[in-house]
Amino acid sequence: MRVLVTGGAGYIGSVVSEQLVNDGHEVVIYDNLSKGHRGAVVEGARFVQGDLLEADQLRQTLNDNRIEAVIHMAASSLVGESVQEPSKYYHNNVVAGLVLLNAMRECQIKRIVFSSTAATYGEPEEQPIRETTPTNPTNTYGETKLAFEKAMHWFERAHGLRYASLRYFNAAGATEKCGEDHDPETHLIPITLQAAVGKRAHVEIYGDDYPTEDGTCIRDYIHVVDLARAHILALDVLSERSAIYNLGCGGDGYSVREVIETARRVTGKEIPVRLGPRRPGDPAVLIASSDQIRSELGWQPQFQDLGLIVESAWTWMRAHPDGYVNHG
Repeated sequence: MRVLVTGGAGYIGSVVSEQLVNDGHEVVIYDNLSKGHRGAVVEGARFVQGDLLEADQLRQTLNDNRIEAVIHMAASSLVGESVQEPSKYYHNNVVAGLVLLNAMRECQIKRIVFSSTAATYGEPEEQPIRETTPTNPTNTYGETKLAFEKAMHWFERAHGLRYASLRYFNAAGATEKCGEDHDPETHLIPITLQAAVGKRAHVEIYGDDYPTEDGTCIRDYIHVVDLARAHILALDVLSERSAIYNLGCGGDGYSVREVIETARRVTGKEIPVRLGPRRPGDPAVLIASSDQIRSELGWQPQFQDLGLIVESAWTWMRAHPDGYVNHG
């Protein structure tokens, strides 16, 4: 299949592109490199540097490459920033997304897989979160992702678009070629590994008085390859129908202290920790159920063990101590 991956030079997008190429698909990566890296563009994919808001270039890219389906990964995704700068998030996640949907309609492309977020649910009382859990976002990031999901629904009603929306929390880990390189870095696993090599003085734990076994928050962590495989599997359902799926780690999740202890074991480093106050709005537990995508599409994660996730990220970081700098 000829697939356009928006945001394909980013962390998850690069791994999705890598897996697509490995499976024999023709891949075009469309990325403005505002957050992505030229060095993350995988061999075997065609790269087009462009912004989704550049409608003419986007349409030309879709037409020239005879694109059959889109995997949409391009978005602004920092929760805290989204609350402080809602205009940016509506612009990048909703307005740009509508430009993409209109370009697809004009080019008669009927299939899109959307990288959504479990932040669309907000802070639900039900754990694990299921697809039937009511959506009630508590930040602009989750709100804009949900807004785009709703737009896809109405484009299906009006224009026959079929979409698969995948909602998940924390992608983690790396492949040999593609890893996590954000500025600023906000994710726990790379932050912990940066502390292991002295790039940070410590890891801050935001509260240890939650009603969990060790007092720290519990979250999902899913290996980025398993996430990528879910996106590719979701392409197949679009020949029949639209769908929304949650993606979770399949168990009880992992606490902040579990992540740090696992990183200490994997790296052999002490990793200094500092205890700080709770962050406003941090629920004690956020994990998602993947039962539906497992039963309907046969998704079988291969790297669920936290040790494997952390070890893959550690291997990539040691091979790329400066991230993608000096690596293409």
